[in-house]
Amino acid sequence: MSTFNAPKGIPEYFPPSSAGFLAVRDALTDSARRAGYGYIELPIFEDTALFARGVGESTDVVTKEMYTFDDRGGRSVTLRPEGTAGVIRSVIEHGLDRGQLPVKLYYTGPFFRYERPQAGRYRQLQQVGIEAIGVDDPALDAEVIAVADQGFRSLGLTGYRVELTSLGDQDCRPAYRAKLQEFLSALPLDEQTRHRAEINPLRVLDDKRAEVRALVEDAPLMVNHLCERCAQHYASLKATLEDLGVKYTENPRMVRGLDYYTKTTFEFVHDGLGAQSGIGGGGRYDGLMAELGGQELGGIGFGLGVDRTLLAAEVEGIPIGEAARCEVYCVPIGAAAKRRLAAIAGRLRASGRRVDLAYGDRGLKGAMKAADRSGARLALVLGDRDLESGTAALKNLETGDQSTVSLDAAVEEVLRVLNDG
Repeated sequence: MSTFNAPKGIPEYFPPSSAGFLAVRDALTDSARRAGYGYIELPIFEDTALFARGVGESTDVVTKEMYTFDDRGGRSVTLRPEGTAGVIRSVIEHGLDRGQLPVKLYYTGPFFRYERPQAGRYRQLQQVGIEAIGVDDPALDAEVIAVADQGFRSLGLTGYRVELTSLGDQDCRPAYRAKLQEFLSALPLDEQTRHRAEINPLRVLDDKRAEVRALVEDAPLMVNHLCERCAQHYASLKATLEDLGVKYTENPRMVRGLDYYTKTTFEFVHDGLGAQSGIGGGGRYDGLMAELGGQELGGIGFGLGVDRTLLAAEVEGIPIGEAARCEVYCVPIGAAAKRRLAAIAGRLRASGRRVDLAYGDRGLKGAMKAADRSGARLALVLGDRDLESGTAALKNLETGDQSTVSLDAAVEEVLRVLNDG
């Protein structure tokens, strides 16, 4: 009989490496919580039209990468390729924008894109994201970037940089778009690229082909054609980032893969990851809520890649995550001893300690080997004969020291030893 494998391009995390995955995710979400962001749990799939309208019909995400299918009711649904459109839909649907502004939310979980699988590029990608909706303030933009920066720094990452630019707004972008299209129309572009230039000329600036990059070397840049309001917004953002101690590099050629970005746009880049160097990014999206049927309110957010951040930590040689499954390993020899140790293990777990027990009626030698492999600091050993004396053996697996403890005081004694370090 044939066996089954995980779908192509889907990373899996299991012990002991899953400890690092959890540590990365928790560090990034903790940074958001400390800045006042509340948790939102989003649907895994949504109406396909939400992403077509919200993300942009000309984007690669919508045209090439979405997992879209008809459900049994004949409705077209799509596995979420990103988080912002779903958050905005939820904010509108539940009236969150009718209360205190900005609405500050964070989320985490899997997102789905039909990519060509390679290191750091997966078809199921894990992200942590935040959205701050309802206030157009460069100080809020700076906070969002600083939250991501603090999350990465809390993990010990140092080999990344923040790339920053402004993509203007509805007032100054149309004139720039016309200027860029005029420039591109004079170039010997292939038919597909010329078509892309007609729909969204900014996308051509993001073309990775060397021959196209050479052609657009002298293309006009949005950051040089900002209106006064956008230019002031951008200058204030940079000043606030400097006040927050967030170092940045200006990249006027940056083009994100989603159409809804306006003004502030940023990416976190780690050169140790090769071609897939982005570990997170985001920006402001001032027209998105209205596009999805809500108020004329702007917002800003990011999506940080948990998978790629974990790879970046590995590249930098940073140990992340608690490898040990438990702190105390209980070794029973006999059925009656197992019942007593199971009760002790339950009390230790209730006190907040990680405790495991040797199941399967294995002998002392095999059980002690399992204790060593568990990574536990202490082993509590009890045989049926020990029940008569009311004592158990407590062994320090790091030093080899062993002592006898009263069963009635075993929980207190184990906690004392753990607390003493």
